[in-house]
Amino acid sequence: MNKPRSFEKLWRKRFENFAAQAEDDAGIAGWSPTGLDARLRKFKEIWYSNDQFSSKKKWLDAGCGAGTYSRFIVKQGGEVVGLDYSLPSLQKARLKGESSIAWCVADINKIPIKSGYFDGAICFGVIQALNDSTHAVNSLSKTVKPGGRICLDALNSRCLPHLWEQFSRRIQNKPMHLRYETVDNLRRLMKKNGLNNIQLHWLPILPARWYRFQWIMETNPVRWFFRYFPFMGQLFSHSFILSGQRQQDIHNV
Repeated sequence: MNKPRSFEKLWRKRFENFAAQAEDDAGIAGWSPTGLDARLRKFKEIWYSNDQFSSKKKWLDAGCGAGTYSRFIVKQGGEVVGLDYSLPSLQKARLKGESSIAWCVADINKIPIKSGYFDGAICFGVIQALNDSTHAVNSLSKTVKPGGRICLDALNSRCLPHLWEQFSRRIQNKPMHLRYETVDNLRRLMKKNGLNNIQLHWLPILPARWYRFQWIMETNPVRWFFRYFPFMGQLFSHSFILSGQRQQDIHNV
């Protein structure tokens, strides 16, 4: 078993190594190019289909990596603070040419920004590198003002390949190299921290060798199927995204 927080320390070192060795956004973030491409495309879909996203101006990108999502939000007219605990990642992000983004070295478990400063916050590619989601959701929820939106993703612990991997590592007595999350647990944490109107978006991502068929997984019939048969979404979606709205300032109640 890993010692407390050693899992997070291991991933911090990995992210620093990724940034030192890679120049592309996907490599710096530790994703495959196809995986990052699918994730960014899904976020754009959520952004363009929800006026509550496009109307927000001040955004926090927590765990911003190379700044992929930060640059997209800036191009939509937003003001962005890109936060990451990996200084090498932020140094690479600064070199990518978007001077209006404010970069901040900090840990998502304790964000050093005053409560209620942002209109919205996103957190992608982070949950799987944390011991648990509790502190991150708590810290993230404090950063947005009432009415603000929070959007975060996680690796789906219930999809078939992940179930097999968890089982295989357990019987081989191998530690998990990633942390998987459930929709129910993340939704519960969001509600506990004053987030309501929570929306679920399944994110099926095919392996790189089958990526030419990825477009099928992003068609309206597949979205409809996963929406009305969420059990199938759990079984076949690599990841999921939850977005919620802060209704009241429970931290000052």
